[in-house]
Amino acid sequence: MKRTAWCFAAVGIWLVSGASLVRGDVFGSGANSFEIEFVTIGSPGNPADLSGGGLGAVLYEYRIGKYEISEQMIEKANALGGLGISKSSRGPDKPVTNITWFDAARFVNWLNATSGSVPAYKFNASGNFQLWQPIDPGYDPNNLFRNRQAKYFLPSADEWYKAAYYDPAAGHYWDYPTGSNSPPVAVASGTAAGTAVYNQGDSGGPADISVAGGLGRYGTSAQGGNVDEWEETELDLLNDSISNYRGRRGGSWNGDFFPLEAPVRPGQFPWLSSSATGFRVGSVVPEPSSPVLCIGFVVILAFTKWRRSQRRCAGIKGVRTH
Repeated sequence: MKRTAWCFAAVGIWLVSGASLVRGDVFGSGANSFEIEFVTIGSPGNPADLSGGGLGAVLYEYRIGKYEISEQMIEKANALGGLGISKSSRGPDKPVTNITWFDAARFVNWLNATSGSVPAYKFNASGNFQLWQPIDPGYDPNNLFRNRQAKYFLPSADEWYKAAYYDPAAGHYWDYPTGSNSPPVAVASGTAAGTAVYNQGDSGGPADISVAGGLGRYGTSAQGGNVDEWEETELDLLNDSISNYRGRRGGSWNGDFFPLEAPVRPGQFPWLSSSATGFRVGSVVPEPSSPVLCIGFVVILAFTKWRRSQRRCAGIKGVRTH
């Protein structure tokens, strides 16, 4: 009986607290619809990793893509939004590469537009990237790149680092995104724990996004290996220049283990692309939806009625006749 009571209560609390009943966020429509699966990065207020350049401290919960963005996601956004983003052509489920930081930002803006949110990044009428200004709604003086009202964004240096290297259970950082201080086992593809797609030579190419190595402590895939990933953040961490280098993270299938290590953070001009550089998307944590809240309250109400009936039955059984 106690086990049943706990199950009722746990399910109700889980639902009311905002647990999602879907695996990800869906974009587009018809044949051009696609889903981005997110994992929630909790433990807000965690300390920075001093051995990793002082990165990783994040004061809020957020979400980050479980997988890298694929080629077909870009193709479908191009078809629906007329974005005209050029890219690699290895296969629909391969991580997209040959994409500039500016194009990654435009894709994120399209995600926001189709979701009824404001753009994360500011572009003028000619398509040139701009910094947000104090007169702009959503202006953030600490980050002139990102509009604070946007739902989707490119992960910042701290957001990317925390999702890759921080262990919320142990309360410390690991050297590699697979949750270890030893290099992961190099593989061409797969999902075995402690593996990553690297050291495969130039001709092999990256693995499909869903089979690109073992998961990290938060449940993300391929933050080590497969393809390098654009950060939102400038290499100098200031986010005050349109044209300065942007940080890149994670290493790629054709590199060795060194770029997978936490302290390693190369950069690249935002208008350049690379055959080994892609990206993943971050998101705010959504508010609990009305259907989820309703289901949660129904479960709790049912639990309450069940408990009352159990008590009444116990009272009846306890009455003795003389």
